[in-house]
Amino acid sequence: MTRQAAERSGRRGEVLAGWYLRLKGWRIVARRVRTARGEVDLVARRGRVVAFVEVKWRRTADELAGALDQHRLRRVVACAEAVAARYAGAGDTVRIDAILLAPGRWPRHIANASLA
Repeated sequence: MTRQAAERSGRRGEVLAGWYLRLKGWRIVARRVRTARGEVDLVARRGRVVAFVEVKWRRTADELAGALDQHRLRRVVACAEAVAARYAGAGDTVRIDAILLAPGRWPRHIANASLA
């Protein structure tokens, strides 16, 4: 798969993940937040919880098994730490989530993925 095709499928995954979160009562407050320390695909809020969400889209469900690793999660955590004050206020709970997507499968939402 070319880099451009991977980028397009990744963006499509982010759009689908955004819709999935909205259906679950979340509000998307930012997309593709970039810092010098890393990138977060989605920032979502539901009540007093702010989730920095890493989205992984793969062509098959089998490929999802290795899509999320500690290296990627550390980059998301670093980015979230850098911008958390922008999206979360006093008393809000901040967490790192992941959404894993593949064609023909229901999205898998992992809350507190950085602890997994």
